[in-house]
Amino acid sequence: MKEILVLVEHRKAEVRDISTEMLGLANSLAKSHGLGVTVLLMGEKASSFQDMFLNLCDTLLLVKAPAMDNYDAEPYLKVLMDVLKERKPLLTLMGHTAMGMDLAPALAARTGIPLVTDCLDLDLEGDCLRAERQVYGGKVNAHLKLKPSRQYLATIRPGSFASEARDQKRAEVVELAQPSWENQLRRKFIGYIEPEIEDVDISDADILVSIGRGIGKPENIPIAEAFAEAIGATLSCSRPVADKGWLPKSRQVGTSGKTVRPKVYIALGISGA
Repeated sequence: MKEILVLVEHRKAEVRDISTEMLGLANSLAKSHGLGVTVLLMGEKASSFQDMFLNLCDTLLLVKAPAMDNYDAEPYLKVLMDVLKERKPLLTLMGHTAMGMDLAPALAARTGIPLVTDCLDLDLEGDCLRAERQVYGGKVNAHLKLKPSRQYLATIRPGSFASEARDQKRAEVVELAQPSWENQLRRKFIGYIEPEIEDVDISDADILVSIGRGIGKPENIPIAEAFAEAIGATLSCSRPVADKGWLPKSRQVGTSGKTVRPKVYIALGISGA
């Protein structure tokens, strides 16, 4: 049976939301087209949260190697190339995140497998993959049809799909052999450098108050900050505000900033709002 392979993304022993979101898409495609769903989970510590995937896929591939506990393109590429060569999945999904944007192009270049990035939706039409993605700075949604191929790679925009549990038997767990080249890697992970405390993560905020250049001048920002604080919101901004240095780049929302999915979004002084 042909399958869809989903690469789990984790950081600091926590699974990123994009992993289960991709599985929501994978299971929808699998149900419509009679495909299997396989999860690839890498890292010696990652096996501690394998249970959360047992009802989300047909097969769970485990690579228990210390070098995979923290993302590094070199070992991840080696394992993925071996898995793609051995299993030949029809479609491999990765998040359109810092990790996916680093990994997917390198994998496509080394394997020659067609890649489509930052996808909002995917579907299969015979031997062809159809994709929806934004162009022209998010002003237009483009619908693409890739040329027929035995395999495809795609990165998925975070927040585009909901995670869903499957009503089925538990997945088969397959533990892959630990890589023999682990001690020959050219790089070694040392640790994370945390951002400044003022650089909040707006991608996790439930309520956002976002300001644009219509705010007029930086002296008006405290008004928006007070409003955001009063309603329990996080303050974010459009690109012009970040470019002027009125707020840190970490607060920027949009195609050139962060993808957000708040329950409530209030735009103040933003063009198009």
